[in-house]
Amino acid sequence: MSSHETVRVDLGSRSYDIVIGDDVLAEAGKSVAPILRSPRVVVVTDDHVAPLHLHALMRSLANAEIAADAIVLPAGEQTKDIAHFGKLLDEILGRGIDRDTSLVALGGGVIGDITGFAAASALRGIDFIQVPTTLLAQVDSSVGGKTGINSPHGKNLIGAFHQPRLVLADSRVLRTLPRREMLAGYAEAVKYGLIADEAFFAWLEGHGADLVDGDPVKIRHAVVASCKAKAAIVAEDEKEHGARALLNLGHTFGHALEAETGFGHTLLHGEAVAIGMVMAFDLSVRMGLCPAEDAARVRRHLGAVGLPTGTNFTNSMVWSPKRLIGHMAKDKKVTGGQLTFILTRGIGEAFVTRDVPGEELTAFMEGAVAA
Repeated sequence: MSSHETVRVDLGSRSYDIVIGDDVLAEAGKSVAPILRSPRVVVVTDDHVAPLHLHALMRSLANAEIAADAIVLPAGEQTKDIAHFGKLLDEILGRGIDRDTSLVALGGGVIGDITGFAAASALRGIDFIQVPTTLLAQVDSSVGGKTGINSPHGKNLIGAFHQPRLVLADSRVLRTLPRREMLAGYAEAVKYGLIADEAFFAWLEGHGADLVDGDPVKIRHAVVASCKAKAAIVAEDEKEHGARALLNLGHTFGHALEAETGFGHTLLHGEAVAIGMVMAFDLSVRMGLCPAEDAARVRRHLGAVGLPTGTNFTNSMVWSPKRLIGHMAKDKKVTGGQLTFILTRGIGEAFVTRDVPGEELTAFMEGAVAA
């Protein structure tokens, strides 16, 4: 196996590469140098990632004669709010940047999202580079140009489409991830199989446990497959007017669960997506769209690897169907007052619909939170 693989995101003049391998961080400076407008960057990371990987990145940039400052934010979903975003912009602008300066996001989905939004906003738009350090970010959030922050009204309601210039996904950095974070990322990989690739889901059924346990060959296969799937969808529908909405499988439900738990450590994003995907399949079965065995297969696999599959993952929450549906109503995919759902006719056969009657949804949610 070669030292790295490259997946191209084809967006015309804004196309970029996703470089995947086990030596990518050490060679970051060499990879970044040709695409920079000037040899200066500001690295944004968090206080969990910085002690593990910041030194290696800064050394690689220095070796390529790239001047680099670093800004370290608090770790966690709570950082993705308007207060931290304002402070981040102040810090970036305080470094005396110009429009040829690039930002580098070194971290998971939170860092990638808030840094990308800062890049879209600072000086009305500067370049940024993604260096994802979690499985979730490598298979999903670092690719496609969705950037943003959360609001008390819901997840990712403030943001912009702003594509990175490059994504550098180093497989070795995943060795430092806690198992829970690996599982959260794994849920997003499963999503690609459930949307349109039953063969990939079947592969995950056979190899997912090894992947979560850290098997480097299995991890790399899943990251490459996921990135290829997402790159193809983004190239077809960059700003989510059609096919890209399929990438939200499980997210309408999952974001509502996250909002209700306060976007904290109680429920990680990938865990919420896992529950949300099970709910999407269960609702599809209830509406006569999907075979019950497919829904059972999804629940069985996610549960077997250690992901939550229902709202009973915690005894500390009393779930209100009305409140959860209220969170869904604030989702950015709502159109004309109608909720948008990604439902399925079976594994690998997801589709977008707004045709879920309100009484059907209420009855389903009442049963889901009681299960």
